[in-house]
Amino acid sequence: MALGKDYATQECSIARALEVVGERWTLLVVRDAFYGVRRYNDFLVHLGIPRAVLAARLQTLTAEGVLEKRRYQDSPPRDEYVLTDRGIALWPVLRALSLWGRDHFTENRLRIFRHASCGTELGSYGECPACGTVVPAPDVEVVPGPGLDPNPADPVSRAILKPRRLLQPIEIEHG
Repeated sequence: MALGKDYATQECSIARALEVVGERWTLLVVRDAFYGVRRYNDFLVHLGIPRAVLAARLQTLTAEGVLEKRRYQDSPPRDEYVLTDRGIALWPVLRALSLWGRDHFTENRLRIFRHASCGTELGSYGECPACGTVVPAPDVEVVPGPGLDPNPADPVSRAILKPRRLLQPIEIEHG
């Protein structure tokens, strides 16, 4: 029996959410969008994802209102993908999944998330221990941790390596 593409018989908000973000690669596309990746080829290079799969994931995320397609060049026409408010609302999910993965599957910290205003590392629930508030994604700075490769091969990984606020578009250095 073939595995269905939805969870129609499930009366569960987790099942409904998985219909949008539960396919392989989808949360990695969203993660990269938080890191500032916006262009199709940059997702392709950084993720190593098959073209057809990336196109399908971007189409679904756009149709579901997680990403918004924005034209950045008219001739030839080229678009970029930007997180919407619905997509930004996934930040606590990605943060929790990142912490869970770090705590259970890796020994090294790959990235450190800090409150951009005061530089304090975020707590387990995305809160700033110094300020006593939950820090929204645009106010989170991501910096490389000691476990991250300081000399990645691809230009997207090098751009993401620089300390930066989430959601800020990356700048690719070619050459």
